[in-house]
Amino acid sequence: MLAGLRAAGFDVLALNHAEAILSHDFPDQLGGLVAALRTFRVGIAEVIGGGGGESGQTRRLRHALSDAGWHKHKFSVQTIVDGNERASISHEVDHVRFAPHGGLALEIEWNNKDPFFDRDLENFKRLHALSAISLGIIVTRGRSLQEAMLPRIRGWMEVQGLASEDDLDRLGISERTNAQRRAVAAQVARGTGFAEAFARKFVADKFGAASTHWAKLEDRVRRGVGNPCPLLLIGLPEGTLSDDTPRQAPEPDLFG
Repeated sequence: MLAGLRAAGFDVLALNHAEAILSHDFPDQLGGLVAALRTFRVGIAEVIGGGGGESGQTRRLRHALSDAGWHKHKFSVQTIVDGNERASISHEVDHVRFAPHGGLALEIEWNNKDPFFDRDLENFKRLHALSAISLGIIVTRGRSLQEAMLPRIRGWMEVQGLASEDDLDRLGISERTNAQRRAVAAQVARGTGFAEAFARKFVADKFGAASTHWAKLEDRVRRGVGNPCPLLLIGLPEGTLSDDTPRQAPEPDLFG
């Protein structure tokens, strides 16, 4: 199943026998995860409209995982000596799937500050040491997706005929600070096209080197962060970006 992800352009790295563990003990859970990831798409309009952060983009993926049995879970750990509690700590994970052979913990890092990778990996390490989980999984922007952000956003804007701040304001695509508007205007004044100037500023601000993406994650695990917890790392490919806006899944009815 992971071979299918790799063939589809995903970055996939399995460490500390993670692939063997998943294939032997969690084939159904892995199959559901792979299916959700292969059909996940993010519209460029909502990337810009959401300011680069999480909006409809990853909510659809979170809903798909929730429907497949991956739910938020808080692990509570207590240290008791002679009947007296000495320490208590909790670890909350956004997506956990329990199965007969153990548990899987998953975090989606679409666009956070890259130190969140350290938090996730260290959480997985501690939970694995306590036998609370069998394996940790992180999903983030892959190498090809990171590299494609600038040209794909620029190209989409050119096709849409977005050639000024007024065009963006009229469509309600994005909220921008005055400083961002001035930076784009300065580039345009120097002869850069509006789509190019906007895309450069937007990608630098929202999807820069210090955000969560594949290179930052790979660097950490190569240095041993998270060891010896079995880990599955998945980078979403350029094909995740869509020129169309995917239909938003309906919000759950909390009162039905």
